[in-house]
Amino acid sequence: MSNQKKRNFQIEAFKHRVVMDPKYADRTWKILEHAIHEIYNHNASGLSFEELYRNAYNMVLHKFGEKLYAGLVITMTGHLRDIAKSVEAAQGASFLEELNRKWNDHNKALQMIRDILMYMDRTYIPSSQKTPVHELGLNLWRENVIYSSQIRTRLLSTLLDLVHKERTGEMIDRGLMRNITKILMDLGPSVYGQEFEIHFLQVSAEFYRVESQRFIECCDCGDYLKKAERHLNEEIDRVSHYLDPRSEKKITNVVEKEMIENHMLTLIHMENSGLINMLCDDRYEDLGRMYNLFRRVNDGLSRIREVMTGHIRESGKQLISDPEKLKDPVEFVQRLLDEKDKYDKIINLAFNNDKSFQNALNSSFEYFINLNPRSPEFISLFVDDKLRKGLKGVSEDDMEITFDKVMMLFRFLQEKDMFEKYYKQHLAKRLLSGKTVSDDAERSLIVKLKTECGYQFTSKLEGMFTDMKTSQDTMQGFYSGHPELADGPTLTVQVLTTGSWPTQAPVTCNLPAEMLALCEKFRSYYLGTHTGRRLSWQTNMGTADLKANFAKGQKHELNVSTYQMCVLMLFNNADRLTYKEIEQATEIPASDLKRCLQSLALVKGRNVLRKEPMSKEVGEDDAFFVNDKFSSKLYKVKIGTVVAQKESEPEKQETRQRVEEDRKPQIEAAIVRIMKSRKQLDHNNLIAEVTKQLQSRFLANPTEVMPIALRQLEFLRTIQVSII
Repeated sequence: MSNQKKRNFQIEAFKHRVVMDPKYADRTWKILEHAIHEIYNHNASGLSFEELYRNAYNMVLHKFGEKLYAGLVITMTGHLRDIAKSVEAAQGASFLEELNRKWNDHNKALQMIRDILMYMDRTYIPSSQKTPVHELGLNLWRENVIYSSQIRTRLLSTLLDLVHKERTGEMIDRGLMRNITKILMDLGPSVYGQEFEIHFLQVSAEFYRVESQRFIECCDCGDYLKKAERHLNEEIDRVSHYLDPRSEKKITNVVEKEMIENHMLTLIHMENSGLINMLCDDRYEDLGRMYNLFRRVNDGLSRIREVMTGHIRESGKQLISDPEKLKDPVEFVQRLLDEKDKYDKIINLAFNNDKSFQNALNSSFEYFINLNPRSPEFISLFVDDKLRKGLKGVSEDDMEITFDKVMMLFRFLQEKDMFEKYYKQHLAKRLLSGKTVSDDAERSLIVKLKTECGYQFTSKLEGMFTDMKTSQDTMQGFYSGHPELADGPTLTVQVLTTGSWPTQAPVTCNLPAEMLALCEKFRSYYLGTHTGRRLSWQTNMGTADLKANFAKGQKHELNVSTYQMCVLMLFNNADRLTYKEIEQATEIPASDLKRCLQSLALVKGRNVLRKEPMSKEVGEDDAFFVNDKFSSKLYKVKIGTVVAQKESEPEKQETRQRVEEDRKPQIEAAIVRIMKSRKQLDHNNLIAEVTKQLQSRFLANPTEVMPIALRQLEFLRTIQVSII
């Protein structure tokens, strides 16, 4: 049994030969063809879609897919040709309506046909690489309807005509337009593009070319920009309502090119209404519109920026070169601040706070501010004026805002060390005369300078405040040690540290005996409490309060300078003194003495002396008397010294010379730092490096750098470096 071969049995279904009815395919296709006709004729309600689906299924199953597909193409083509004739026959406004209606009918029919032929769509079509039913229906519609010779050009001209009517103010049926353009889009982007969009853009370009030329000839710049903006918004709106969203960029490019790019220079330089007029008149709305339109085109913003920059620089040069506007330094700086505020506001409100415009504005201000070599002095004088008088009717916050604006101008200065020199002089006068609006305001500005330039820039300024505080403590110690001085004249001394305060050669004069005795007592006290120090009197920087009795019982307290005090106290022992007698008695320098006598005798309301002969200037042959007729509504009368607000030419030259002397050690230090790190450097690069290192304080003069470097050459050799 084990050796017996095993037999394998397989049971199969009984096979019999199926004979296909030779007329099966034709008969089945006739049923399906009839159904397609009924669908197109709107009689689909009586059809059995389940039976129709089964028939189509069986045709594909029995290998008649090709016959089914070919019959579908022929049948659908016939119906679409009939549809095309119907659309062609439509007249006037009904043309697009008929096209839209037939399209909707075709889509509904196509959906039902697709449902019936679903099995063919899923099996036969992919395997035979035929076009799917839905796509086939779109292609046949395109070829037989849209590309019909009677429809194609008529459809395009009708659409373009409707767009033109809308552009010229007529109302059109936007819903119908949307449906028609959607037909083209549904047929494929290329159909929409070739049959409509490309022509739409061409006629749009021509329309806006003519329109822009018409506007240029009859409108000012502001009105033209409004019209350009309106047309641009209309096109964007048009796209959103009935065009392909992808057309927006293309049509806006057309409007931008024809209405803006092609006329940029004409608009910017338009007489009486162009960019410069807008800037001068603060026309924020027009400027904002120009900015938003020009930013859309190539080089649009750079054109605006160039013209704005040129205008600001030219205006600045006119301000700098006008002698009348340079007479008052405070007013000059205020004009700069007002001009900066004006353009800051324009950039903020109209130019979207564009950084490139802000940089152009700053560059322009830096350019023309440094054209005036006295800008550092004038800015310091402006600060001095505000810190002496304060700002009328404004709070401390407003004062801070003003100083922030001043700091912006300060940043533009190339010679910051020159500003430092003047600022130190003006601060010294404010502190010594007690004429500052508040210590807090003074210190706030110094903090801003320190933030901007570093501790080294402000260390001496802070030392001046320290000296003032120390001097108060010193005076308290002096009077507590000399109680006998309480009944006589009082003396207040500020001891100034050499190096922290502006360097001035000691200027002496002959003090009245009463004051000289007090000064000597203070000298003894101070040198007795501090070892290794020397005192030298700066009588040109002091003030005094005098009690004066005039005729008819008039009594006043006069606030005067130390020089004026020396002159006035001479009249305690004399009724009449000549200029030479006063000069000999006081030994005040001639230039200071003349200004002193001018302020005492020639300033109306402050003329406590009278002069003979009467003239505007003080001469060496003049004689002076006490003015017995002097009267004032005020008990305390301040008599200022006649002095120029800004430096005279010799004083200016002296200040510049001192600053240039101070620069030399800084240049030397920079050269050493650079050469120690680089070891070897050529002439041009050395100058460039030195200039870069020192630019935060001043702009180094290249002609000064190399002579200093050559003088240091021996030292540089000791650290093994060389200049090529």
